[in-house]
Amino acid sequence: MSSSNSVVAGRSALGAQGSAMTMVELLELPPAVSVATAARALGIGKDKAYELIKADCFPARVIRLGATSRVATASLWDTLGVYVS
Repeated sequence: MSSSNSVVAGRSALGAQGSAMTMVELLELPPAVSVATAARALGIGKDKAYELIKADCFPARVIRLGATSRVATASLWDTLGVYVS
């Protein structure tokens, strides 16, 4: 794959209720996403995501902005094995 937009995906990004986040959706994410969006991409529930954040065990970089938490998309892609070149 020599295209500048080639992508390799590691694993499926299924949501908590089984709704899949497509590769197109993953690639169209802004630089930082909500915890709910990151949870959907990881295939876990929002409550579990917040539990992991509270325990400092979330698998992607969390950006804390006061009482709000956002997740760095590049870190989320790295966790999911999504590589864009």
